Amino acid sequence: MKTIVHKANTRGHADHGWLKSKHTFSFANYYNPGRMGFGALRVINDDHVEGGMGFGTHPHRDMEIISIPTAGKLAHKDTIGTNGIIESGEIQVMSAGTGIAHSEMNGNADVPVKFFQIWVMPNKQGVEPRYQQLKIDDLLTPNEFSQILSPNPDDAGVWIHQDAWFHMGNLDKGASASYELKGNQHGVYAFVIEGKVKVGDEVLDTRDGMGIIDTKGFDVEALEDSRVLLMEVPM
Repeated sequence: MKTIVHKANTRGHADHGWLKSKHTFSFANYYNPGRMGFGALRVINDDHVEGGMGFGTHPHRDMEIISIPTAGKLAHKDTIGTNGIIESGEIQVMSAGTGIAHSEMNGNADVPVKFFQIWVMPNKQGVEPRYQQLKIDDLLTPNEFSQILSPNPDDAGVWIHQDAWFHMGNLDKGASASYELKGNQHGVYAFVIEGKVKVGDEVLDTRDGMGIIDTKGFDVEALEDSRVLLMEVPM
């Protein structure tokens, strides 16, 4: 097993007043040639948006865009007719395909919204734009890694145009959960949303990330109550 660790304090940072964002990989004004993504995983942004503010309407093409709120409400509106609220405990995916414009605003006037926005490069270009949203809390089994995203529309969680699988684990202190990779040429990017875990010989704290390759599986041990997102993608 080979790994690369990105500690939380090495991420790129942007502070626009209304928006505070941490970038695991190069994004916008943050450029690090050694951190251009992990396989098909291109972006992990950790966003904090003040009340009443947000991202105005802007376009995307040929990208799978996933949003996972951790606090507050995110108001989504797009050019294919979607208009709704996504909250903590839910996941949203948007396949940009041939082109879509959307806005992501704070759904509250005076309470911040915190969310992760994740971009995965698709395996098909020019698909029909689409949107999907569901509750991931309904899918989670304690102290296991539960699937929340896959390539299969009929499988658990949301789906995207890529051979990628996301699993979420809510782990109690002292618990250990195993993960087996789906694809031979795949890697897993493990991101600690909160808590402290051990993977192999490496200890990961809140907001740390680790890329894992050249293995068929691994274990994650919770040193504290923890929430961990595993993102398996083609390398």
